[in-house]
Amino acid sequence: MDEKLIFRIFNPYRSVGIDGLLVALLRQIVSGDFTEGNLWLCSELVGLVLAKWDCLLEEEPLVLSSALYTFLRLLADHHRLSSNSKLDVLKQMEIKFCVKMFREQFHLCFKIGRDLVCLLQQLVHIPEFGAIWKDLLVNPGEFKMNDYRDISQLYLSRTSSRYFLLRITPEMETQLRFLLTHVNLGSQKRYQAWFGRNFLCFPERKTLVVDIVRFICCSLHPPNEIIQSAVIRRWVVIGWLLKCCGTNYVQANAKLALFYDWLFFDGRLDSVMNIEPAIFLMVHSIPKYIDVTQTLLEFLFLLMENYDVERKDIINHGALSAFCMLVRKGVVRSLDILVNCDAISPFLKQRLVELFSGL
Repeated sequence: MDEKLIFRIFNPYRSVGIDGLLVALLRQIVSGDFTEGNLWLCSELVGLVLAKWDCLLEEEPLVLSSALYTFLRLLADHHRLSSNSKLDVLKQMEIKFCVKMFREQFHLCFKIGRDLVCLLQQLVHIPEFGAIWKDLLVNPGEFKMNDYRDISQLYLSRTSSRYFLLRITPEMETQLRFLLTHVNLGSQKRYQAWFGRNFLCFPERKTLVVDIVRFICCSLHPPNEIIQSAVIRRWVVIGWLLKCCGTNYVQANAKLALFYDWLFFDGRLDSVMNIEPAIFLMVHSIPKYIDVTQTLLEFLFLLMENYDVERKDIINHGALSAFCMLVRKGVVRSLDILVNCDAISPFLKQRLVELFSGL
């Protein structure tokens, strides 16, 4: 598809379903892919939303929030790559669009919910985003949104599952849905190997693991008949994905993707299915893979201590609410399996006891 064709298609007065078309094109941009075709598509689409800003704002404003989610995520990848002239031009276009959204249409940014914060934190080393982050924390009036007073409002706003689809190509989605609805536990290794060869074969592509984990937790919720069958469970696939991360940076972000909803969980708004994979991965790793259980618990407590020190009470309440909901809904029969496990370090068990004392 050449540039003229893209711009000819884009005319809300002549085209039907332009929002669906643009979202479909955004989904074709692959995270961690620095091939010429992928970067070209990225450049064309960010140029498009900038050129047609007024028209989109009037006709399809939610497309702008979808584009913001996409280009914030892509910027994190693009800024880790060594500079080259073509990529530098693309990065400046992405920055221009994202900053314009924050500064002029913050109410549309807010619609993304808590994952907006997670995306922005990956970019605070870029001066423009560092300034936005500072304003989110201490100068909320800069965004000219009357209802916005504190970043905790974003923390407590659930991100719609449609945003997670934006970073998963349709082919990836098809394969993941097949894996988690038709493949029985014990038969999954060849399907996982196929998926890895097709989508995670290059080191730069490993950042896709973060997007996939978030998609599985928040968008891929199997029905009861699948849950009660012999089909492979989501936590098994996520456990495999955590082994595919390659670097400590990607692994930390993948764990954050797994636990992010735990930090701000509200049973009235959030789905227990979003937090189910993490508890199952911890519980079912006992005792054979106790290092997995310990590593995940350590990471969760590290997040609770350091993610936002000034709002630690919100985060502690969220994590406690998550554990409470898992027991209340019968996802786990009790939390004793963690508290009474001899293989878990005394320090972690003490932390669990202190947290659960609020139940």
